[in-house]
Amino acid sequence: MSDRSAPGCRLRLDWVYGYRGHQCRNNLYYTAGKEVVYFVAGVGVVYNTREHSQRFYLGHNDDIISLALHPERSLVATGQVGKDPYVCVWDTFTAQTVSLLRDGHTHGIACLAFSADGQRLASVGLDAKNTVCIWEWKRGKILATATGHSDRIFDICWDPFQQSRLVSCGVKHIKFWSLCGNALTPKRGIFGKTGDLQTILCVASAKDDITYSGALNGDIYVWKGLNLIRTVQSAHSAGIFSMYSCEEGFATGGRDGCIRLWDVDFKPITKIDLREAEQGYKGLSIRSVCWRADRILAGTQDSEIFEVMVRDRDKPLLIMQGHSEGELWALDVHPKKPLAVTGSDDRSVRLWSLVDHALIARCNMEEAVRSVAFSVDGSQLALGMKDGSFTVLRVRDMTEVVHIKDRKEVIHEMKFSPDGAYLAVGSNDGLVDIYAVAQRYKKVGECSQSSSFITHLDWTLDSKILQTNDGAGDRFFYRMPLGKLVSKEEVKGQRWASWSGVLGSEVSGIWPKYSAQTEINAVDANPSAAVLVTGDDLGLVKLFRFPCVRKGAKFKKYIGHSAHVTNVRWSHDLQWVLTTGGADHALFQWRFLPESVMNGGPDVNIQDSHGDSNSEESDSDVSDVPELDSDIEQETQIHYDRPVYKEDLPQLRQQSREKKQQVGSLKRQKGPDQGLRLQFVHGYRGYDCRNNLFYTQGGEVLYHVAAVGVVYNRQLHSQRFYLGHDDDILSLSIHPLKDYAATGQVGRDPAVHVWDIQTLKCLSLLKGFHQRGVCALDFSADGKSLVSVGIDDGHSIVVWDWKRGEKLATARGHKDKIFVVKCNPMVTDKLVTVGIKHIKFWQLAGGGLTFKRGAFRSIGRPETMMSVCYGRTEALVFSGTATGDVYIWKEPLLLKTVKAHDGPVFATFSLDKGFVTGGKDGVVELWDDMFDRCLKTYAIKRAALSPGSKGLLLEDNPSIRAITLGHGHILVGTKNGEVLEIDKTGPMTLLVQGQHGGRGLGFGPPPPPPRLRHRQR
Repeated sequence: MSDRSAPGCRLRLDWVYGYRGHQCRNNLYYTAGKEVVYFVAGVGVVYNTREHSQRFYLGHNDDIISLALHPERSLVATGQVGKDPYVCVWDTFTAQTVSLLRDGHTHGIACLAFSADGQRLASVGLDAKNTVCIWEWKRGKILATATGHSDRIFDICWDPFQQSRLVSCGVKHIKFWSLCGNALTPKRGIFGKTGDLQTILCVASAKDDITYSGALNGDIYVWKGLNLIRTVQSAHSAGIFSMYSCEEGFATGGRDGCIRLWDVDFKPITKIDLREAEQGYKGLSIRSVCWRADRILAGTQDSEIFEVMVRDRDKPLLIMQGHSEGELWALDVHPKKPLAVTGSDDRSVRLWSLVDHALIARCNMEEAVRSVAFSVDGSQLALGMKDGSFTVLRVRDMTEVVHIKDRKEVIHEMKFSPDGAYLAVGSNDGLVDIYAVAQRYKKVGECSQSSSFITHLDWTLDSKILQTNDGAGDRFFYRMPLGKLVSKEEVKGQRWASWSGVLGSEVSGIWPKYSAQTEINAVDANPSAAVLVTGDDLGLVKLFRFPCVRKGAKFKKYIGHSAHVTNVRWSHDLQWVLTTGGADHALFQWRFLPESVMNGGPDVNIQDSHGDSNSEESDSDVSDVPELDSDIEQETQIHYDRPVYKEDLPQLRQQSREKKQQVGSLKRQKGPDQGLRLQFVHGYRGYDCRNNLFYTQGGEVLYHVAAVGVVYNRQLHSQRFYLGHDDDILSLSIHPLKDYAATGQVGRDPAVHVWDIQTLKCLSLLKGFHQRGVCALDFSADGKSLVSVGIDDGHSIVVWDWKRGEKLATARGHKDKIFVVKCNPMVTDKLVTVGIKHIKFWQLAGGGLTFKRGAFRSIGRPETMMSVCYGRTEALVFSGTATGDVYIWKEPLLLKTVKAHDGPVFATFSLDKGFVTGGKDGVVELWDDMFDRCLKTYAIKRAALSPGSKGLLLEDNPSIRAITLGHGHILVGTKNGEVLEIDKTGPMTLLVQGQHGGRGLGFGPPPPPPRLRHRQR
């Protein structure tokens, strides 16, 4: 089966086990809906303790490390690590993004805090300067920014009684900030003689300039203004990691495992020691506390969440558990029951119930656990250790059966044979040892062909052959139990009991075309549904068809694990997929939704508005699915990289001057007195551009060719020029009032110019974001903002406040080319983009944009879209495809398709009642308002040209690239660079004659036909 399409089934995140306690603090809160919000790996989790259910926020693309709760308690802000980290403000009820805050920090966002009125957000970066930013978060704008401190900052909070005062604390310092306009000024706290200068871990502000802070030695330091006025000694017996203030007073939590409650004047109320609790243990350390009326939450260093009822404070409940810090690699599923087992570097083995979403048993080992395997009947459990030993436990009571150490290096993989007779144990020494289960695990064989560490093992159904993968990318087969090498031919036709190997023709499609053979850590096949799940180093879980033979196959991908995904497994009944994260030491449980479930209705993935969860993307070449139309193919191949850019010229001239001077100084003659003035430009750029032809307010025609913006007067046959660009113009848009134009050009740092059509003066110059060129532009309906799309690798989208030259929002558009961007005519914060095999519906969110990918469902194929426009109701979108269909969308669902043209629909334009479309077939069509009827067609042919035409058509039926309406006419631009005007009744006039695509060759004016010589007016 060499079908390269993505599988029809998909995964939905069902449960995340654990809580991120290590290296994070103050990251666990009650929401207004009495739910619990926290994060694990790259996922924001909203946990309903009453219903024992979870909702997920998937707007991040790396580990989340900070969280703040809005004062109204339904919104939260989360900050992540990464090269370009950002903050997401999202709604805990809907798990949807409200605002994205980008470009404030590098490395990561260590802490966040909302102001008391909820209007502003403070963030602290992980960069060397620990930069502090104050955001007007709804707009995604930075109000103020300042260097935080030379050392780490651990906490920041706003003074609830003074809107412009903040306090931050960290390594050996505390700072009191005042915000005035866009200036943020710090003053250091004075420790004086009252207490030792030491690291402050958490802060909370109170009235009358009082600040309470938790210190590393377990004392509470009390500040008035900048001065330390008193200390509460030994409030905790070790560092105080978290402090929470509420109406009732304050709660603190520390490394001593205690929660203490204090009244509003910081007098002690009570103390709860979680180490003494039923599920407490020595060394329990609290990283986060939250106190809400009669309930308290505490999050621990070792990934647990406790809930304490103040009335029953001696009975804390453990409501969430996970592995603690250390890599998590070991995963297996019970052969008969909905159970999973995991083992990690925290030296624990844990047994999970997939139905109850709960931990049902744990066992602490002497060594870090790197692999686990259930026996065939599920009664025994083998554990492979980091020191080269392995242990077998009875599952019933977790007691030891045997402990064997035959190897020095880590045991990374082990599997029982399907008949239950043998256990194969693969180590990083490159050997696989075979043990006989019935003989108390006596060693009976050895497989020794590999030159590198063993990564995967699989048995045949008859238990006679074992397949191995190793780190060198070799795949071997051995006869069992002795371990004699078997050739590939002898294995042909064998049926495998499991498929976890990453090598072999059956799974060659999982590898991208140019990838290292170590990127994919784990796979598991589900032959009955013909799908395969993989986990890789980029933190992605992917679904492929199985077998997956051709390289670069399509897949669906899921985000959530931020670091490498170490292991993946199907549950015994194939209902769930389990995945483990290495650095995030989290266990994710995904529900498998087969194709039959999917076709049951408009099931659009909720997570879709963030990044690429559930994506159909793959790394395969654009041209390998139905052939692209030749015009589109050509256009996608055009490169806009210049060998030399205009801004390099002064330098090059200087160099050549210096060279000439060395040759000897020849006197250069003076230039002529007269200069040249551009009088008329022939042609229009149509071969790689679209939507670039408009009527202006005064009824003139606006278009572009080369680096010139052209305003053409039809009556006078004269032109005026905008000459502000220094390289080819690629895109053009006109302001809703039709008095201003925006043009985007090619260049290393390509500029967008907004200029006045009457005076030809530049009003605004927008640059400094895109690379290579600007391929699409559109003004918003109110004309205040302008959207631009770049030709850089991510086809970035920028929304500009063009008058002020300010970036309002940015986003990565798509990995493949975007052809058109269109702003919604009714709502200013929505837009749509179309391009190669995709359509995306965008929504502004603060300083970023979230999107929903168009869901084609079973109504139409995922085609390349060349044009798009909105209907008269905001919800309907009409897109023209490369195959000649018009797709009608009700965001984000495809409602129906209509055959409109032969070949691509390059232009669509919406009227008050109905639409006009133009295609490669050289036909212009008028449609009614739902594309039910085609009212009129105009074929562009030489025979139809009126006598007033300026020149001839290069060919009949030229490909149409732009259409606009006005003044009772339809204006059409062709690929051959011609501009025509069609009267609604039928006659056509050629206004501009052009040169066909790419380069104008053969200079010298063609002799005009006698009747067309223009008379001098």
